[in-house]
Amino acid sequence: MGLHHSEETHQQLVDRVPLATGKEMTDWYDVIDQGPAFSRFDERVTWLQDEYTLSHGHATAIAHEYDKVKSHKRLA
Repeated sequence: MGLHHSEETHQQLVDRVPLATGKEMTDWYDVIDQGPAFSRFDERVTWLQDEYTLSHGHATAIAHEYDKVKSHKRLA
């Protein structure tokens, strides 16, 4: 998983996702779950950018948070 900015910048992007995209993070998790299966983080980011016209920063933040939530569920 590639995160190309600081955790502080990442959190600011996550906080802005609902306002910038009109969807809550949990809605984006559903979008990713219903979308194509990608094995690589950067493929998921590119798909979000292309399919939903998201900025690279927002697409990266969504994909990163999705991976964190998904890995947490596997550990629980």
